[in-house]
Amino acid sequence: MINNPYVFVIYGFDRLIKMNGFKTSYVGIWLLFFFSGCSAWAEPVATFSIVARDAETGALGVAVQSKFFAVGAVVPFAKAGVGAIATQAYANTTFGPKGLELLASGRSADEVLKLLIGADTGKARRQIGIVDAKGGAAAHTGKLNNSWAGHVVGTNFCVQGNILANESVVKEMARIFNEGSGTFPERLVASLKAGQAAGGDVRGRQSAALLVVKPNGGYAGLNDRWIDIRVDDHDRPIEELARLLSIHREFYRR
Repeated sequence: MINNPYVFVIYGFDRLIKMNGFKTSYVGIWLLFFFSGCSAWAEPVATFSIVARDAETGALGVAVQSKFFAVGAVVPFAKAGVGAIATQAYANTTFGPKGLELLASGRSADEVLKLLIGADTGKARRQIGIVDAKGGAAAHTGKLNNSWAGHVVGTNFCVQGNILANESVVKEMARIFNEGSGTFPERLVASLKAGQAAGGDVRGRQSAALLVVKPNGGYAGLNDRWIDIRVDDHDRPIEELARLLSIHREFYRR
């Protein structure tokens, strides 16, 4: 049974050619490779996220929510002492590792953004936010992102989203992060809550994630992954993320 609709179309096309007298058809194989490598056929990671740096500790993090399964496996990237990145919409996941490598070389968030977007033929459908280790921030929202789409950039943070209810989603996320109290991870989650309260993703809710890094912040101090929590499929993913963060706080007291 063929479950993938693109594979089904390719298979039918291949059979049609053979029935008309061709002994061998390479068209189906060619189309399969074409579709599998074409980002335009990927489902957009319509979402809202915040990428930020803690001015007091230098910790870096990404918090994200989406009507998309397991958004934490796609959007957030971070490395202690280097920077943090969120790549979304028709996400180019190479932006994560490539961007961190460029940040590690000493380039600023703005410089890295220009290099990544400048080399990407799909830039009009991309959305990306970057914060470097010094607190510099930069973001890009391609002109073909589904509305409402946009971003807010400030010192030590950037907020971005697409297929949102309105502009207030990103504005409220930025305000709450800047004005909020609590620990850095708590402020990131509070920012997500504010975005949801302002309307959030117009398609609804499904998954959320929180990634925070700091030097020796991970288990037994052996890596920099301080917090890496994912809610892959849930009716109220942000609330579940907050619950898991409270458990993390009690379980890992570093």
